[in-house]
Amino acid sequence: MQIYWKPALGLAVLGSTLFLIGGPGAAWAQKSPPDVYLDRCAVCHGPDGAGKTARGRKVKVKDVRETVGKMSAAEMIKIVEAGKGPNMDGYAKEFSKDQITALVDYYRSLAKP
Repeated sequence: MQIYWKPALGLAVLGSTLFLIGGPGAAWAQKSPPDVYLDRCAVCHGPDGAGKTARGRKVKVKDVRETVGKMSAAEMIKIVEAGKGPNMDGYAKEFSKDQITALVDYYRSLAKP
């Protein structure tokens, strides 16, 4: 039996595969906001949000306690989506709006005593 590969079928299979393993939120699929923060953000912002890591000091990351007093959650969400200068990538293509909001909420919670 000979199998013929039809381009439309190939595109459907590829699209389904990418949807299942890629797309917004795929990296988050099994992770909580604290896990994502530790994986993606803590290298600069520190596990406690203080920014006292080697990379955080180099790029002058401010302590979350200071940032929360100056920026709203909505402003922070925009930064996470779009990135900030050459030192912070945007994550709008990797995470959904709800996931970014949860991540920012977690980050802001680090400022609470």
